[in-house]
Amino acid sequence: MIEASDWIGWIASFGYALALLLCAELLHRRLGVDAGLTRKLVHVGAGMWTLAVPVLFTRWETGIVPFASFIVINAVLYRTRLAHSLNDRDSSPGTIYFAAVITALFAWCWRPASAEDRIVPALAALMTLTWGDACAALVGTRYGRHRYQIAGATRSIEGSIAMALVSMLVIGTSLAMLPGSAIAPSSPTWDTPTIVVAAVGGALAATVAEAVAPHGSDNLSVPLATLGVLLIMPG
Repeated sequence: MIEASDWIGWIASFGYALALLLCAELLHRRLGVDAGLTRKLVHVGAGMWTLAVPVLFTRWETGIVPFASFIVINAVLYRTRLAHSLNDRDSSPGTIYFAAVITALFAWCWRPASAEDRIVPALAALMTLTWGDACAALVGTRYGRHRYQIAGATRSIEGSIAMALVSMLVIGTSLAMLPGSAIAPSSPTWDTPTIVVAAVGGALAATVAEAVAPHGSDNLSVPLATLGVLLIMPG
């Protein structure tokens, strides 16, 4: 049964997404900000909204609706190139994968007030995608001088270092701060040694996944690789 809170959550989610897209279009079309940068701004803004989902919704079935909808919406935008701030000659179906992996992780891991709830490692993995992947791309594009290629994917050492460091930071912060918060009130806490090991292991997995992924597919490989490491931890 759909509750009033679900409608509020949907309105807030779609309103936020529209505002984010309009802001990116304004920056790109009116101020001339490069599409590669506006795409990453939307990437980070959308990724951070995942932290609002467990607060706005009480069931995963209704909570995944906005991101699930954007699998289709992003596919249309990618095919039609209507959103210039998201799509340029270097763009890929990454925005579609982005919405798909968020939907999948929430559907698989989020079970509010249940012993089976794994929302904290899922959100930690999504923060790695949100911040680690974005910083790797920005640092690699701007400062990457030492290039390498694996399985057809070209990356830079500078970008991979940024990916590892930022991923380690966001994983550690997520595991330390989310349990017991309004986002994950019933999730058990993680002890400090486990957080450190999980942050290092998850960051290494994310960095490797980003390095070997074909263009755009790192939006799938990074959070899945990170989550795989976090789920085997005893947290």
